[in-house]
Amino acid sequence: MRVPPRDSSAASGARSFVTERDGKVRIALRVKPRASRSKILGVREGELEIAVASPPVDGAANEEVCAVVAKALGVPKSAAKIVTGATGRNKVIEVDGIEAALATTRLVGAGTD
Repeated sequence: MRVPPRDSSAASGARSFVTERDGKVRIALRVKPRASRSKILGVREGELEIAVASPPVDGAANEEVCAVVAKALGVPKSAAKIVTGATGRNKVIEVDGIEAALATTRLVGAGTD
């Protein structure tokens, strides 16, 4: 049985990883720590996949996740915080100061590098 490849295009659920709640944007993430470099990999299986160079020790990877997402969205690092999944690879990050549609566009675009 052949397994279809994971598609990182906007049509593969790119809209589902960003939601709005209480006037803030929430982004579902899958984090890969200890990567060779930090970058947004794309949207896979309804989550934004991010690689970070920091190890998952003492919150270093979490801080870097917030920094990478904030930079891609064009907001200050202080506007991004992890609301669930602080100790796991699957996380939800909350970002203030941006609309969901714009966040989706910028994050999907950042994953095509």
